[in-house]
Amino acid sequence: MKRREFLGGLMSGVAVAASAAALHPSRSWAEASKATSSGAGARSLAITKRVIEVNGRAADVFGLLQPDGTVGLTLDADSPFDVALSNQGDEATLIHWHGLAPPWDMDGVPDNPAALLKAKETRHYAFPVGAGGTHWMHAHTLQEQNLLAAPLIVRTADDRQRDEQEVVILLHDFSFTPAEELLAKLKGSPAGHGMGHGAMMKNMASNMQGGHMSGMAMPGMAAMDLNDIEYDAYLANDRTLDDPEVVAVENGGRIRLRIINGATATAFTVDTGALTGQLIAVDGQSVQPVSGNRFPISMGQRLDIRLELPKSAEAQPILALREGSDHRTGIILAQSGAKIAKIASRGKEPGPVVGLDLEERLAAVAPLSARPADRRFELTLTGSMSGYDWRIEVGDGLGLREGERIEIAMRNMSMMSHPMHLHGHHFQVVDIGGKVRGGAVRDTVLLPPMGSVKVVFDANNPGRWPLHCHHLYHMASGMMSFVAYT
Repeated sequence: MKRREFLGGLMSGVAVAASAAALHPSRSWAEASKATSSGAGARSLAITKRVIEVNGRAADVFGLLQPDGTVGLTLDADSPFDVALSNQGDEATLIHWHGLAPPWDMDGVPDNPAALLKAKETRHYAFPVGAGGTHWMHAHTLQEQNLLAAPLIVRTADDRQRDEQEVVILLHDFSFTPAEELLAKLKGSPAGHGMGHGAMMKNMASNMQGGHMSGMAMPGMAAMDLNDIEYDAYLANDRTLDDPEVVAVENGGRIRLRIINGATATAFTVDTGALTGQLIAVDGQSVQPVSGNRFPISMGQRLDIRLELPKSAEAQPILALREGSDHRTGIILAQSGAKIAKIASRGKEPGPVVGLDLEERLAAVAPLSARPADRRFELTLTGSMSGYDWRIEVGDGLGLREGERIEIAMRNMSMMSHPMHLHGHHFQVVDIGGKVRGGAVRDTVLLPPMGSVKVVFDANNPGRWPLHCHHLYHMASGMMSFVAYT
C-alpha cells in the first residue's frame, strides 16, 4: 500500500459532524469490564457517534458499543470470535482487532485485503479468539484519533475464578482539531527548532546511555522531540482528571488493572502511587512478575498490573503521566467511606521519558520454543520533523514462507521513539541494544531514538501483514511495511 493510497483511503470523511451524532447510552467502564460472552450466536457490535464532555465542551466522537451500551467486548479464551460489526455512522471505516490473530482477510486494515465498511453496512467476523489477554480494537484510519477505539478483553478460566476485581483503563489523547488538520500542520512544521538533523542526532547520542534517553536536558532539543502534538486533553475512560471515573472497590481487596494505551501519539508512565503493583502481563501475554509503582506504556501497548488494597478506607489514584510534560490523566479507586480529593490535571514535574529500562527486565512465562531462525531481516527506522516524513528501510522486503522461524532486527536512526506493531502474530523480544534476552512475548515493542531490538516469531498465519509504527501520524506519513507470505 503506497502512502498516497493509504491517506486517500483514510482521510475522506474523518471529520465528525455534530448534526449526525447518534447518541447511545453507555455503561460505566467498570460495569463494562464485568460483562462476559454468552456464546449464543454472534455478538453485535456497533460503530456509533456519541457526545462526551471534554474540558467543559461537548465533543463529537466515535464509539464501539454493544446494543445495551456496553463499551467494547469481553470474551472467553479459546472460544469463537463471533461478532457482527455494524457501521451505524455515516462514514466508511474498518476495525482492527489489536492483539488477536485473525485470518488475514479479517484483520481490519483498509484494502489489505478487506474493503472499508460502508455506512449502514454490517460484516460478520468469525475465527478462534485464541488465548486470554488484554487487547483492544481500533480504526486503522485517522478516525482512531477521534476515539474510534475500545477494550477487547479475553478472559481465561483462571481469570474468572480469581478473587479479584478487574478494572479496565483505556488511555487516549484528544484534540478538538480534526486529525487531518493535525497531520497537515505536522507536515508543514519546521525541523529541529533551528538545529539540523545531524547535529540533533549527535547531541542525542551524547546524552544516551545503553540506548536509553537519560533525561530531558538535551541541548537544542525541545519537548516536540518527544511529543509532536499538544493535545487539548488526555483521557482515561473518556474522562479527564477534572471529572475522573471513580471505581468502587473493597477495603483490602485485590485489583487487576488492565491498562490499554489507545493514544495516537502519546506515551505514558502508569503511576500506582502508594500502592506497589505486580506487572503480570504485557500486550496480553504473561510475564514473570515485576514489582514497582511506575510502569511505562507506549502507544498500542497494554499492561496488566495486580494491586492489593489497604484495609483502611482510602482513595487510590491510578495516574498516567504524559511523557516529557506535566500533563496527566487517570482514575480513582475508592473504598467505601474514602474521601476523594481533587487531583489536578497538571502535575509538579514532567512524566518520565519512556525507554527500554522495563523491557530489559521482562521475561516471558511462555517463551517461544528454542529454534534457529530460518530467515533474518534488518530494518532501519528513519525520518525527521523536516517535512514530517517517516520511513522503514527494508532492503529486499519482508518475504517469508509458512512454517519458518523469523528474526527481525530493528534499529531506530530517527530523533523520535517508534512503538513497532506487527499484525497477526506475537513475537518474542530476544535482543535489546546488542544484549541477548529471553524477553517478553508481545505484539508492540518500543524503539527509542538510536535504540535497537531483535524479535523472533513463527510464520504461522499466512497473509500480507502490516508492520508499522503505532504513532498514528508516523504511520500515516510512511512508517509502515508488510510481512508477506509467499
